[in-house]
Amino acid sequence: MSVSDPIADMLTKIRNGSMAKFDKVDVSTSKLKLEIVKILKNEGYIKNFKKVTVDGFPHIRVFLKYDTKANPIIHGLEKISKPGRRVYSGYEKMPRVYNGYGMLIVSTSSGVTTGRKAYERRVGGELICSVW
Repeated sequence: MSVSDPIADMLTKIRNGSMAKFDKVDVSTSKLKLEIVKILKNEGYIKNFKKVTVDGFPHIRVFLKYDTKANPIIHGLEKISKPGRRVYSGYEKMPRVYNGYGMLIVSTSSGVTTGRKAYERRVGGELICSVW
């Protein structure tokens, strides 16, 4: 089955797996998805990830993270740019997610990064998603 927005599909798998309290979810791989998962790991939203092969196709296995009461660390994931409507922002007007409690993932000319780091580097770009 073809997917028109593979990034939104990945975010939905992570969100649904987290709400269903799965230990891990598998998503198909791409360079952009791998960068997004690396950011989620570095910011502490997921435990870990690794590249695996499922039925001869490369996948990213994402290990989800929960607190001591088995509540998911990821409360929400929201795709901002969509295939029909791309959203861009300069560093001066970079939005904040839940007044700084969340995180913004941005695709800039210097690579995929968080909104905070893009602001510090003074680069804007396409707003991919927000995580809280």
